[in-house]
Amino acid sequence: MPVQPRNSPNRYVQGVLDPASRDFYIHTLQLLNEAQIPFMLGGAYALAQYTGIERHTKDLDIFVRPRDAQRTLDVLQAAGYQTQLTFSHWLGKAHCGDDFVDVIFSSGNGACPVDDDWFRYARRSDVFGVPVLLMPPEEMIWQKALILERERYDGADVAHLIHSLAETLEWPRLLERFERYWRVLLSHLILFGFIYPSERNRIPATVLQDLLERLSQEHHMEPPTEKICHGTVLSRQQYLVDVSLWGYADARLETGHMSAREIKEWTESIE
Repeated sequence: MPVQPRNSPNRYVQGVLDPASRDFYIHTLQLLNEAQIPFMLGGAYALAQYTGIERHTKDLDIFVRPRDAQRTLDVLQAAGYQTQLTFSHWLGKAHCGDDFVDVIFSSGNGACPVDDDWFRYARRSDVFGVPVLLMPPEEMIWQKALILERERYDGADVAHLIHSLAETLEWPRLLERFERYWRVLLSHLILFGFIYPSERNRIPATVLQDLLERLSQEHHMEPPTEKICHGTVLSRQQYLVDVSLWGYADARLETGHMSAREIKEWTESIE
């Protein structure tokens, strides 16, 4: 499904894109197209296409399948850019001066790996005059809803995506994506009604009913006996005390999202 252009009066622009940054981003997109590497554009530039909110930063987010991550980095390195596999479970980078491209194939918490459905439901668009696929808005909401760090909270992006796309979102698919994290989705939908009282009915009643019924059923069940903390899925730092001192199992390890080595590397990189 192609993205419908936003009306210019609704656009909100933060920052200015440096010409050198723009050239780097265009060259990156062209290189990947020429190499026939399947990729999607995400991050600030996909958000701009979906919501009209433009944030010009020093990075471009490229999403690929895990099996294509190293090949993507190799193509960019062959073009003269400095590359590195920054974290083996989700992220590589290509640098051009102060600018960089993030090559993303999962998420920092390991919960959102790029799979075939990302490409099946991606939307066609044009960015910098280059034809691209945008990561699906459902996957964007899924990823961003699980980022609740002290220094970064993407809840506003989630609310803005729902505000812009409520009527065209694939809600059943969104519910499937959240699976065991359905409580997180429910929390964002409740916040949406708080943020936008006049828009709250744009969330399908069947979606809220489904989630609230799950909550009601769970309330009448005995809680699990195993002490597990899912907070580490939302923040890599703020729940370390729970898993290191308070005796809770780390949900990232228990659910198989990340290995112990990957968790250690991801934790040690905290500034």
